[in-house]
Amino acid sequence: MSTEQSITPYIVTKGASKAIDFYRDAFGAAELFRMTDPSDSGKIGHAELQIGGSILYLADEYPDFGAISPDTLGGTPVTLHLRVEDCDAATERAEQAGAMVLRRPKTQSFGDRNAVVQDPFGHRWMLGQVVEEMAPEEMQRRWEAETGG
Repeated sequence: MSTEQSITPYIVTKGASKAIDFYRDAFGAAELFRMTDPSDSGKIGHAELQIGGSILYLADEYPDFGAISPDTLGGTPVTLHLRVEDCDAATERAEQAGAMVLRRPKTQSFGDRNAVVQDPFGHRWMLGQVVEEMAPEEMQRRWEAETGG
């Protein structure tokens, strides 16, 4: 067991089993394991997925414990950023799997090509592809030039 400090997103959904299927189809997630609630047939108390080199935890809603999904809350202020090799292909794959495209792929002044999708469970994902490596100072300069700042 590693004691190295790290951060892992933990998301809550209505229908975690269907969410796992979606993340597999849309983002190539591999299910590492799941724990099914013995008192509620099919409800997932905890699952772990691997997407590329990252881990994602998820569970079904448990309102009694404060585990609430974006659907119940009426949206989410959080966007999960997923680094991809091909933003256009990743957006198409997510859309085919059932995601709603909120922003189509576009190359940004800071060197990324990105898009934003919302999965069927209310979570927003930014799909980002590096198209040009640049220093933070150059990113700032381009942003200011773009916005007139």
